[in-house]
Amino acid sequence: MAYKTPDQIAVAAAASGEKKAHLPVSKMVVGGFLAGAYIAFAGLLAVDVTAGLDPAIWGGVTTLLTGAVFSLGLVLVIIAGSELLTGNMALVPIALLTRRTTLGRLGLNWGVVLVANLLGALFVAYFLAVQTHVIGAEGSATFTRLAAIATGKAVTEDETTIFLRAIGCNWLVCLGVWMAMAAEDVAGKVLAIFFPITAFVALGFDHVVANMFFLPAAHWAGVPGFGWGDIVRNWVFAGLGNVVGGGVFVGLAYWFLYLRGRGADATSAPAATSDGAGTAGAPHR
Repeated sequence: MAYKTPDQIAVAAAASGEKKAHLPVSKMVVGGFLAGAYIAFAGLLAVDVTAGLDPAIWGGVTTLLTGAVFSLGLVLVIIAGSELLTGNMALVPIALLTRRTTLGRLGLNWGVVLVANLLGALFVAYFLAVQTHVIGAEGSATFTRLAAIATGKAVTEDETTIFLRAIGCNWLVCLGVWMAMAAEDVAGKVLAIFFPITAFVALGFDHVVANMFFLPAAHWAGVPGFGWGDIVRNWVFAGLGNVVGGGVFVGLAYWFLYLRGRGADATSAPAATSDGAGTAGAPHR
């Protein structure tokens, strides 16, 4: 089965980050809206599938199943194509570090995609989750499941917890994006996405775009005990943690391992070692 070695993934990531940074704003908006909706679809499906599973009986199986189903979101983002902020938190910085884009374009991409992701997630939360009654009334299994997820994120977690959990989340999410780039076929990409996404959800980590769905949907469904101030607080600290998880532990780390010192020439294909592990391909400065 054909696949890219780690150094080849880094080259592809730099090219992808450059392409994303220089998209027209209109395409950032449409692609971002779709990605926000795709993540929200996955969140809604995860709530529906795991509703009624008593944690006292099922234990960690509930969160494991939630994560497995939620992996649909990134599968849709990668295979169908769209613009997800958390993935761009790793890819666009690599393009910046290899001097293939500018800080201004990075800021523009993140800002536009952030707003577009929010709009897509809110659309699904209000019109397709609450107004369709997929999230039932208080006392229903879906309401209870969503309430448990949202209350944990908006009320139980403090700022430090949210931030740290968000680091772990986007480290895993961006590894899913990274490994999907290694695969040359759809099945390989789906498999590469499945395990990291399942892991971050099962561990209870915080994904800012997912929380753009879970928290407003719960609020609009009538879950008591938190308001928009709590929701925005979660988004802020989850977003900051996601930047560190994706930008530092994936983007910066793999730039250092495979692209440092190569600058804008990073798109030239590096040689792979015989063991398939790849090589940095150029001396470090």
